[in-house]
Amino acid sequence: MIQPSISITVPGQQTGPAKLRLYLLDQLSFAPDRRRPVILILPGGGYERRSDRESEPIAMKFLAMGCHAAVLEYSVAPNCFPVALRELAGAISELRSRAEEYHINPRAIIPCGFSAGGHLAASLGAFWNRPEIYGGGAGLLSPDQARPDGLILSYPVITSGPFCHKGSFERLLGGQADDGTKRELVSLERQISPDFPPVFFWHTVTDSSVPVENSLLLASALKQNGVNFEMHIYPSGIHGVALGTEETAGIDHRALEPCCQSWISLVQSWLEDRWPAA
Repeated sequence: MIQPSISITVPGQQTGPAKLRLYLLDQLSFAPDRRRPVILILPGGGYERRSDRESEPIAMKFLAMGCHAAVLEYSVAPNCFPVALRELAGAISELRSRAEEYHINPRAIIPCGFSAGGHLAASLGAFWNRPEIYGGGAGLLSPDQARPDGLILSYPVITSGPFCHKGSFERLLGGQADDGTKRELVSLERQISPDFPPVFFWHTVTDSSVPVENSLLLASALKQNGVNFEMHIYPSGIHGVALGTEETAGIDHRALEPCCQSWISLVQSWLEDRWPAA
């Protein structure tokens, strides 16, 4: 069952509101009280666009696992940090507020980000209890409303340092892209704390756009802060490989990568361990 989109508006947007597209499973007659996790998908695109390869096909996979899914059409350039972050916080708050209506487990709302969408998801993981960043300081949200319960990150943009994806940070920060303080703020390996949620993430060694060092730096920071994580590094695969299947490869045969296809089953096990069906 697909619900109409929900508009997510925050102050400072230069374009229209973000759209939250919902993919909700019907309640089952034999489990009428079931409350399902919801996976909030954030497609990649370098903060310039949002990739179709990393949106609805991913939602279909999570529906097949018994999860609800949603895709956030978050703001990209010319909107700059922290507009998309505030939209994500607002989307999580909206889902949590509708938990009873949509049969959502309000303690199992999990952003799933790809590439720059992974940076967006991890940003909320780092900043969810810093209300001056995501908008709660203006009385819009409380930290508990915006808190992600876990994160799923696929070949994420993490660092603004030597291994950065330059274009993502130029579009994320706009005219402040050369501001050292701003760049350090959005270099997420520097922003991890023990309050970061548990995270599943994966990358490929041969990613030439967002180097695997992004995930390695994240893993090191998570370990130093005692954050629970599961990481998988695959030996081959281009950037943006998504599911690595014919479905998400389309006409780009480079994105057909059997080596990477196991990540979706591995993340299913990760989810079921933490949020078993009730």
